[in-house]
Formats: sequence, structure tokens, C-alpha cells
Amino acid sequence: MTRALPSSRTRLALAVAGGLLLLGAPTAYATLGEEPTAPGGAVTTAAVRGKAFRETRLLFGTERPDGGPAVTDQQFMAFIDKEVTPRFPDGLTVQDGRGQWRDRNGAIERERSYELILLYPQTETGVRDPLIELIREAYEKAFAQESVGRLDGPVRADF
Repeated sequence: MTRALPSSRTRLALAVAGGLLLLGAPTAYATLGEEPTAPGGAVTTAAVRGKAFRETRLLFGTERPDGGPAVTDQQFMAFIDKEVTPRFPDGLTVQDGRGQWRDRNGAIERERSYELILLYPQTETGVRDPLIELIREAYEKAFAQESVGRLDGPVRADF
């Protein structure tokens, strides 16, 4: 059985695709937090802004699973003043949101929500983690919530 060789057009398309992959690789790796490199492995001189921080986002629902009244803006801000600000006095961000999730009974819950964004130096992660868990537990207890969502990741920040 004879095997057909790829046509010139096929070889050209493969070469172009390979070249594009090589050119795109530094961008892909940079987005994953690795050092940006040029083809061949040389580190590029792209400026890196900011310092290493940790970002934690907490997602607070407002509907109560027991059917009680929803958490109001005033109640939520009082919670921030009492439970969050003393633990993170350097600053925080609160955003209004709309969310949904499946509760433990399988029902889809759609509700008004809040997103709390906390930034702190990466070196303080070990100290800040238990403080964040206290905030989550306090909200769950105070407002009869099944959970408070948490997202964590490394970021670079400059103030």
C-alpha cells in the first residue's frame, strides 16, 4: 500500500498553525501567572505592575431558606461594620448582585446578593484565612444561610 504525501497546501497550513501556536504561547502562559517568554524560552522585558496580593470574593445571598424576610441593605451594611471592617480595616469593596443557586432541597433559588471583595498581601494569607472563615460563619448564623460562597486567587495590585 502506498502512502500519499501531504500536499504543499496542507504542509503550508500546518506550518502556519505551528507558528501561530508558538507566537500565542507566551500570552497563554502569562495569563496563567508564569513569566512571559519569547519563542525559544527567553524571558521578555514586559513590565510587571503591582505587588503580589490575594483576592478573596465572598458571595452573600439575601433570601432566607426558612422563609423569613430577606436581608436588607441596612442589615447587610451593619454586618459589614460589625464583622468585616474590624478584620479588614484597610479597605474592602461591596457590590450588589443577582444570583441563583440550587439549595439543599434541590430548588433553584434566585435572589438579590452582595459580593464582598477583599485584597490583602499574599504573605498574609495564613493570617487572613481564619478571619474570612469567621465572617462566613457569622453571616450564615446571623441570617440563617446555608452557605456563603468563597473564591480565592492570586492577583497583582497597585495602590
